[in-house]
Amino acid sequence: MAKPQPSSAANTQNSTIAEQGTVKQENALLNIGFNILLPILILSKCQPLLGEYLEPYFDNVAVAILIFALLFPTGYFIYDYFKRSKYNFCSILGLISVVLTGGIGILQIPTEWFAVKEAAIPVLIGIAVIASLKTPWPLIRTLLYNPEILNVDKVHAALQAHDRESAFEALLKKCTWLLAGSFLLSGILNYGLARWIVISPSGTDAFNAEVSRMMAWSWPVIVIPSMCIMMIALWILLSGIKAMTGLQLEDILHQAPSKVAPK
Repeated sequence: MAKPQPSSAANTQNSTIAEQGTVKQENALLNIGFNILLPILILSKCQPLLGEYLEPYFDNVAVAILIFALLFPTGYFIYDYFKRSKYNFCSILGLISVVLTGGIGILQIPTEWFAVKEAAIPVLIGIAVIASLKTPWPLIRTLLYNPEILNVDKVHAALQAHDRESAFEALLKKCTWLLAGSFLLSGILNYGLARWIVISPSGTDAFNAEVSRMMAWSWPVIVIPSMCIMMIALWILLSGIKAMTGLQLEDILHQAPSKVAPK
């Protein structure tokens, strides 16, 4: 009996994956610096240092400082896109969060909506991750099973050779639910942390300081637990690939091409 051939959508996806293998790696230090450290420092330290100089030019100095702090993650998003010619998923999320935070502060929307925003973004992402299973482009392939992490061409060929493609799709679904769970956990923790820390009226110095404090606390309270779940999902994915294909870890993980030594 002849084996079923892969669909045209799958072939297109695999060719796209192969083309993405040469994408430049993101600079993690720049990401953390522009998206987290600089905004924290500006929101927490600029008011006492620059407040008196900004007062003649702005009716609300706190709003001016908030806008200044938000310029850095916005600028990094633009820089990263032109540097690598690729949309960065995490940077897109960060930019959306920055725009919403700025809107709440500048328009002086009730502070309660800040907590809703903090919870809504990861929850909506989790829902999108699950919903994408019904499309030809599940997000699990962008977040975990992608050529920046895994040697997807070699894995795909090995799965075909062992006739384990259907079993692999079931594994991807299992990892998808774990990944969605990490975003749900992030949403719950985001909401609780925001309600606990950010309580002052938006558009005030106190609001900026509390947003800064929350950004600092988000790493130990939110990011680490969520990353642990994502790492568990990645470990399950790698273990499943090894069991289905017989490939070793060094064959599965994507490695940059070795440079040829000059003669």
